[in-house]
Amino acid sequence: MELTKAHLICFSPTSTSKQVGQGIVHGMETENITITDVTLSEAGELDIVGSEVAVIAVPVYGGRVAPLALQRMKNIRGNDTPAVLVVVYGNRAYEKALMELDAFAIRQGFKVIGAATFVGEHSYHTEKHPIAQGRPDQDDLLFAHNFGKLVAEKIRTAETLGKVYPVDVRSIRRPKQSLFGLLRFLRGVIKMRKSEVPVPKAPVTDESLCIHCGICVKKCPNAAIIKGEEQHTIVEKCIRCCACVKACPERARSFDTPFAPLLSKNFPKQKQPQTLL
Repeated sequence: MELTKAHLICFSPTSTSKQVGQGIVHGMETENITITDVTLSEAGELDIVGSEVAVIAVPVYGGRVAPLALQRMKNIRGNDTPAVLVVVYGNRAYEKALMELDAFAIRQGFKVIGAATFVGEHSYHTEKHPIAQGRPDQDDLLFAHNFGKLVAEKIRTAETLGKVYPVDVRSIRRPKQSLFGLLRFLRGVIKMRKSEVPVPKAPVTDESLCIHCGICVKKCPNAAIIKGEEQHTIVEKCIRCCACVKACPERARSFDTPFAPLLSKNFPKQKQPQTLL
């Protein structure tokens, strides 16, 4: 079967999901590549035909697909179109995010022929509390590129669209997890909640450092920061992706959450990508 086009659909406030998705579509070695980035705005009406392949890449927040990502993709539909699903998580766990994305893709008319889980630098990562620092790295992106080659081979060696067979995402290999690390993390979360340790709901700004450059305004995926009022965040709109924190050139923004040291301490071993075809 001829592969006419690779279409990357991504929601990626800190660019980790987009980097992985780009690695996969470029690995397919087709000249016709389209990127629909729904990070900052909802996609318009878009129908992707069966001779194309869609790569849908999203981040995981708290073990779930970011709800805003699903909302932004609601106008994208397939017609039994082959799709590869990618979830990018911060080295703890992606829980049921991949199955959630699978259910969404099927409802939208896609046939899920492949899946992958990758690690990306955690939204809560800081120099003091490193969590998957620098991921995806060059090895991850090479892995993504090679996976894209395998996806393209699966499509091109099938006689017809009907013979590009779907996969059950539940059968993807789970990354190895330290039981002791997980138990320590859960114990820490329970202790924190019992002690009623305050948990911030949005990043804060050091007004003495803020130069009102507006970069955080442009990077916020949900318009939680207003130009000229960069020292404030609309808490109800904040999704805690920390794109504003990572993008601030003056380091004026921060998100000091007690979850950061828990994650950094208990999940230091870097997990590796997993794929399914």
